[in-house]
Parts: sequence; structure tokens; C-alpha cells
Amino acid sequence: EFMRNPCVDAGLIPPLVQLLNCKDQEVLLQTGRALGNICYDSHTLQSQLINMGVIPTLVKLLGIHCQNAALTEMCLVAFGNLAELESSKEQFAYTNIAEELVKLFKKQIEHDKREMIFEVLAPLAENDVIKLQLVEAGLVECLLEIVQKTVDSDKEDDVAELKTASDLMVLLLLGDESMQKLFEGGKGSVFQRVLSWIPSNSHQLQLAGALAIANFARNDGNCIHMVDNGIVQKLMDLLDRHVEDGNVTVQHAALSALRNLAIPVVNKAKMLSAGVAEAVLKFLRSEMPPVQFKLLGTLRMLIDAQAEAAEQLGKNVKLVERLVEWCEAKDHAGVMGESNRLLSALIRHSKSKDVIRTIVQSGGIKHLVTMATSEHVIMQNEALVALALIAALELVTAEKDLENAQLVQILHRLLSDDRSAPEIKYNSMVLICALIGSGEYSAE
Repeated sequence: EFMRNPCVDAGLIPPLVQLLNCKDQEVLLQTGRALGNICYDSHTLQSQLINMGVIPTLVKLLGIHCQNAALTEMCLVAFGNLAELESSKEQFAYTNIAEELVKLFKKQIEHDKREMIFEVLAPLAENDVIKLQLVEAGLVECLLEIVQKTVDSDKEDDVAELKTASDLMVLLLLGDESMQKLFEGGKGSVFQRVLSWIPSNSHQLQLAGALAIANFARNDGNCIHMVDNGIVQKLMDLLDRHVEDGNVTVQHAALSALRNLAIPVVNKAKMLSAGVAEAVLKFLRSEMPPVQFKLLGTLRMLIDAQAEAAEQLGKNVKLVERLVEWCEAKDHAGVMGESNRLLSALIRHSKSKDVIRTIVQSGGIKHLVTMATSEHVIMQNEALVALALIAALELVTAEKDLENAQLVQILHRLLSDDRSAPEIKYNSMVLICALIGSGEYSAE
């Protein structure tokens, strides 16, 4: 390490970069190694190399000398180091790196060589342009083949490769263009293969399958197609296998997929009648915040504008008590926020006195009042609308709790604050009008 800076200070980097244009393979190899050693672990020096244009040069070398194992390895190590930097990905996207790596990958039989290529592919695949290039270069077919070969093996290398290949597959689906290309209107062979992972006995494949579905479910068209073609039952069966001491990552992934599928309006009623709400409620006992978060989000999506379902869930004392408990999960802001939003949604979508009474009895009112002071305007609004419904429908039951939570003082603060959004002031006034109908409040 102490020799690196003197090499840089002596101006060795530019002449070494020049040597990368040399025809002699031995010189190329030693040049690459020297540059790699000098720039090892230094983002500043690696950025300097990128600015000097080494990426296109190295990609070209990989193409020309793909028969030379040592040179290939040198290029892969260099790519692995450089690909971590954001600035490199834009440069890589202008080369044919995707094609070269997939070509190289197809020829590799040895685990450790494939692993080296994987280590370059993973950071590169974070870039949307390169994702699409990798899909077009045929990487997906290679990954599916690996999954098929390794799925039933207990060998440590195979298990690791199965994980890497299926994780990379999910990563490719994070790009909108690459995802749509592979979905092919739900007819794509890749989509069909991924579906077959869900009932598999491998936790890793179940996880990747559920995450892939969650990624395919990023637009309404795909969601509607998948729900119409029975994906919901597959995900519910998967959740069922993981109710008792289940795998938390699989639970989280399956709930993520269901939440995304529940976003289009036409899917909500279909999913409710398929029993999704009941399947999700089985995880109310979960102590894992990521699972709690997705469970809450799924229920909130499902009941949006579904009065009957909102009423049914809102009268479920176990659910409401758990929500009130999670509204105090100070360590997990996400869970806390989602619990508050679901409490408010149960009232807003059901407009039911029974639901309001259940929430009052479970001690939920104070949380809705606190939610009206949230830093997120959308949450403030949701709280104020729910509180206005409480005041209009069931004020006598909630009166004491509203008073104890200092609702009037909070409304006063919201109305006199110049930073309050117009809709916040409007909804605060709607709530005040509803409260004025009560003797208790008109005196204040």
C-alpha cells in the first residue's frame, strides 16, 4: 500500500494506460495487473482511469483475447472493481460489454470462472440500459439453465450458484423495459418459467419467484392479466406453506407481490373474493417488521373503495387491537405509518358506526389525532377525513378520547399555521363543522 502513492506521483498511470493498446498479450496482462494493483481500493484513482477511457479499451481486449484465460481474468477483475462506481456504468452502457460477458459466460464450465463473471454482472445489472442489453444478449436463458441444473443439488457450489442466478434474474426485472420485454404480455416463456418457481421446494426459488411476480406487477396491465390467470392462488398457497415458523423473506416477498397486484381497481374485488384478506391476516402474529409492513400495505390496498371489506376488517377486534399496538412502534416508522393509515382507511372506506366503535374501544382515536400532525400531507388528510367521519357518525362514543387527545388545540394549530396546505385547512374546517354539532365542543 505504501508504494501506491509514489507510483501515482511519479506519473505512471498515463503511460500504463497507453500500453493497453499494445498487441503483445504478455505486456497487456502485466499492464492490467499493474494498473489494478495501483488503483486497488481507491475510488479516486479508479475514477481517473475511467476518465482516461480504459473501459472501452478493456471491453475491446476482452473480445479480442477471449481465448487467453489469464487476460480474460485480468479484464474481469478490472471490470469488477470499476463497475462499483456509478460513473463507470454510463461508459459500460456505450460498449458491447453485455454481449461479451454473455458470450464468455456460455463458454464457462467451471464454477469459479462463472462466479467471476457473476461478480461483474451484478453491479452492471443495476443500470437500466445495461439490464436491457443483458436481456437482449440472452443472459436470461443462461440463468434459467443454471437454475434448472442446480435446483435439486445439495452441493454447496450449486446452492450458491442457484442463489446468484435467481437473484440476478430478479434484478433484471427491476428495469421497466427489460421487465416488459420478458413479460411478453404474460405469454413469455421466461414469465412462465418464473411462475413455476413459486410451488418449488427450494426456499430460494420461492423467494425469487415471488419477487419476480412483484416486479412484473409494476403496471396495471400486467397486474390485471396475472390476477385473471390465477397467480393469486399460487401466492396464497405459497403463504400457506410459511404460516408456521415460515421463512420471513418468502413471506415478505409473497406479500409484496399481493400488495402490488391489489393496486388496480378491478383486481380488488377479485382478490377479496379469492380470500386474500383472510390469507394475509394469518400473519398478524408476526413479530417481523418487514412482514408487518407489507401485511398492512396489502390490506390497505385491498380495502380501497371496498366498503364491505373495510367494514368486515374494521369490526375485526384482533386486527384493530394489533393496529393500535403497531401505531406505537416507535422503532419502525414504516410499520407505525402504515398502521395509522390502515386505521384511517377502515373508517374512510366503510363509513360504518360499528367500525368506529371498535376503533374507539381499542384505543385507536388518539393515534388518528396524532396522525393529523404528521409531516406528510397525505397522512394528515387521511386522518382529518377519518376524524370528520367519526364526528359526524359516532361523536358521543369518541368524544372523551378526542378531548383527551387535545383535538381542538391541534385543529387550532393547523388552521393558524401558514405552512398548512390548503386541503389541510379545508378538511380541518369540515371537521370543526362536524364537531360544532356537539354540545361538548360548541362551548369551547
